[in-house]
Amino acid sequence: MSTQVEVQDLLRFLARDAKIPLPIAMAKIKELQQVSLMSPACLAKASVQDIDAVFADEKLAKQVLNAAKRLSKKRPSDASPTLPSKQRRTSLEEPMTPATMEESLSLPKTTEDEEVLSKVVLYTNRAPLVLAFAVALLKYTMPDQPLSSRLSLAQAVVSVNSRSKAVSLGLEKGNSAEEDGWGQGQPKVRVMGREIRVLKRWGYDPQEVRGIESHEQGSAKDEVASSAGTVKAEADPSPKQQLESEPALWGLDLEALRTSNGLPGSGTQGQTGAQGLPIYTPQSARAYILRSFFTGLGPSTDTTQAISKKKSGKELSVEIERNLAMLLRALDLLYASWSHVLSTEELDRRAWSWYIHVRPEVQNGVAGWGGKGEVKLSDILDLRRKG
Repeated sequence: MSTQVEVQDLLRFLARDAKIPLPIAMAKIKELQQVSLMSPACLAKASVQDIDAVFADEKLAKQVLNAAKRLSKKRPSDASPTLPSKQRRTSLEEPMTPATMEESLSLPKTTEDEEVLSKVVLYTNRAPLVLAFAVALLKYTMPDQPLSSRLSLAQAVVSVNSRSKAVSLGLEKGNSAEEDGWGQGQPKVRVMGREIRVLKRWGYDPQEVRGIESHEQGSAKDEVASSAGTVKAEADPSPKQQLESEPALWGLDLEALRTSNGLPGSGTQGQTGAQGLPIYTPQSARAYILRSFFTGLGPSTDTTQAISKKKSGKELSVEIERNLAMLLRALDLLYASWSHVLSTEELDRRAWSWYIHVRPEVQNGVAGWGGKGEVKLSDILDLRRKG
């Protein structure tokens, strides 16, 4: 299997140097891997027929061959186009090991019982609630995905849903990047009824993060262990097979891809995946969800202002994190109650209707865009399967 850097460099070469449309370039990476044409140097030594066998288009094949030969004349024969070392360090996978990354993204947890949870009222807007619903849901519908992937995919759901709502309100016009074909060639997954384009994180080993994830993978009725101390990774009988069949995923940011005109590596610093394409970063999703759930003080109260006046910044931050922990706990109890009787597809479908049932009430139309309201955790608990 090719390394992440090789895939990124090849994709950049095809899009920038050979002028291959990005959707076609992304779709052909796998086939180029299979015939060992993973660098401009290798492509320059190949024949037009060899390259045409991959692209099934003689014109494109000649474009690739000519670009590879031009590049080979400018560089040593064993070199491939790479980013400067400073820029390459912005890739999400490179600075930290998988285990370190997953640990840095951990979300607050609580073992509060149902009686305590049922009395909690939160004050928030709809987007972070969608994010929380999706992050919790993915533990059951895509249990092999690490937390970094779940946060990225959940943020993609929020973005797609927000744009759809903006269009319906007349706040945005025109086709989405998906409708304009910017996701062509990339695989899709369904989360809360929304189709999300994804990038496969080849080489990212879930085995390294499973020990951290094991706290979350058990039954929602089990007590949540303390994050302190050493946690042993669970054994996997076939890690290599799992990596090949179920790689970790990133949510692909198609709107950012369109804005950058499809050039790999041209996105905002720190927001590109292994292929140099813009993604929804788990760090931004985590930061968003950690600051979004205030304590409800009544339907006529501006909760954000009321709390801010009474508590210091540190106290407020601690309280908001505790609120998030209780929300995730309530969602976990909800999904766990249904997970053993519903298929993952049906659980995904119902999640959206459950969200609709408990989301905060806001004004209709543009006036309600971004508006806040109350969310009662008792409403979430009432949706659990009876018996």
